[in-house]
Amino acid sequence: MERPGATTMRGNPLTLLGPELKAGEKAPDFSAVNDGLQPVDLAGTGQEVRIFSVVPSLDTPVCDAQTKRFNEEAAKLPGVAIYTVSMDLPFAQKRWCGAFGVDHVKMVSDHVSGSFGQSYGTLIKELRILSRAIFIVDKDNTIRYAEYVKEVGEHPNYESALAAVRTLA
Repeated sequence: MERPGATTMRGNPLTLLGPELKAGEKAPDFSAVNDGLQPVDLAGTGQEVRIFSVVPSLDTPVCDAQTKRFNEEAAKLPGVAIYTVSMDLPFAQKRWCGAFGVDHVKMVSDHVSGSFGQSYGTLIKELRILSRAIFIVDKDNTIRYAEYVKEVGEHPNYESALAAVRTLA
């Protein structure tokens, strides 16, 4: 499924591959790896409430800030697992986390197949990177919050996402 113009970068329209997921839908499975190169799928993310914070690349200012923000919030969200998903290589994710002391957010690399991006509708066709998005998934693997950020360079609505997760935790 292609969604032309579903996201923009510097105002230029881009095509997202995959469906536009909505709250109330079942979270789709995916196949990716963690920063230790072990496989990660939906079941492997556990049975707790999860935040999937999707970013184009950790080495950009907004992605950097978004990941650091969720790392800070993690201490205030017991019982919630937070995952940052990007196309960055697992080695780059591990290096970035070490450089910035990010230790509460788990990294997921979608670089091998783009499975997460295609399943969650965040894979940018023209650039083969992920668009910015946030998904909150409950203990029953139901999506309770979904935000696709229209302009890749803009921040997500942190307060809205955090309010949504607090109602579940």
